[in-house]
Amino acid sequence: MASQIHFLDIKGKSLLSRDYKGDIASNAIEDFPLLLLDMENNEDESNYKPFINYKGINYVFIQHKNLYLCGLTSKNENIMSIIIFLSKLIEVLTQYFKHLEEESIRDNFVIIYELLDEMMDYGIPQTTDTKILKEYITQNYYKLIKNTPSRIVQPPNAVTNSVSWRKDGIFYKKNEAFLDVIESINMLINANGQVLNSEILGDVKIKSHLSGMPDLRLGLNDKGIFNNEESNSKGIEMEDIKFHQCVRLSKFENERIITFIPPDGEFTLMSYRLSSTQFLMKPLIAVNCKTKIHKHSRIEILCSTKTQIKKKSTANNVEIIIPIPDDADTPKFFPEYGTVKWVPEKSCIIWKLKTFPGGKQYHMKAELGLPAVDSTEDLILKKPIKVNFQIPYFTTSGIQVRYLRINEPKLQYQSYPWVRYITQSGEDYTVRTK
Repeated sequence: MASQIHFLDIKGKSLLSRDYKGDIASNAIEDFPLLLLDMENNEDESNYKPFINYKGINYVFIQHKNLYLCGLTSKNENIMSIIIFLSKLIEVLTQYFKHLEEESIRDNFVIIYELLDEMMDYGIPQTTDTKILKEYITQNYYKLIKNTPSRIVQPPNAVTNSVSWRKDGIFYKKNEAFLDVIESINMLINANGQVLNSEILGDVKIKSHLSGMPDLRLGLNDKGIFNNEESNSKGIEMEDIKFHQCVRLSKFENERIITFIPPDGEFTLMSYRLSSTQFLMKPLIAVNCKTKIHKHSRIEILCSTKTQIKKKSTANNVEIIIPIPDDADTPKFFPEYGTVKWVPEKSCIIWKLKTFPGGKQYHMKAELGLPAVDSTEDLILKKPIKVNFQIPYFTTSGIQVRYLRINEPKLQYQSYPWVRYITQSGEDYTVRTK
């Protein structure tokens, strides 16, 4: 896999490096800044590649804030495996230091070397679970008891077990497992209320408070939900499915059953995506906004919103973020329901509705003063409206958990699984105004 791992600043200057195999010259990384600059000058974004091949060496890299993490290999290795490892390395270091940047690299180089030695051995990834690593590699490393013949600090058993993400001896008085199915909706809606593009990003999250080494089995509502060739035509076909490392992939591939021994605490069991081609979706929260400009005086905004969900469902914490000109002032708001807040530093007003029952419709009127109207008309109408919301006990895709069975062969305790469904707005739920 990777022969060397390097941390570099934004200019390509090496901050820290680890050589695992010794088959690549130590000064090979010096070519990386010029190679990166040459690639950026010669290729557009559509042809971007996360690696560069030069003189038989693959420079595999990712950027994080003001840092570059680069893995070097001299053989025909799996590029994606190295990228995934570098991403996991960023995740681990961020959980250790909260913020991974140039300063934190310089301040914590001793711990980073320890982590690099534990996370990769001779270029092959090993333990990458932060909870396990934190048991024996701590930021207070100088406080650890020194090893002596009578007292040797050993890594936890989980490192050498097949279940490296969970330690032995976990015990809870009350054994519970909480499962959340969270679907985030990204949607682009035109001024007439028609959906131009949409997608569902789903996460199945679990919070495990279970003793011992429990074995869990998760059943979902549709046999064809995982894009199986034998699924019926009405089945949901998920795309980009990703599982946590605890899931037995061979069991899933052969029998389409999700079985796993969970890590302790919170983790994401699986994530998925559903494209708009599978759903004739309509906006869950529809917004219609019109702007009237009174020349040389003020702007008037008339906004209406409606929930297009079942009457028994309720949207919570709804926010309709309406852009306004930068120089708008002296606002007056007349909401039929909810509250309206002026946020001048973001050049917008936010209409907040704490609860929004299904099938309901509300209106809001806003008036703002404008020093200069002539130059702002086009600017006002072109900016889209952003909508935030959360709908509990509801999933757009219709995915449901049929069962979550928990079995601990040694302790054989009674457990309590809890399931919750949430649909919420994604990062890009927007309504065009023109």
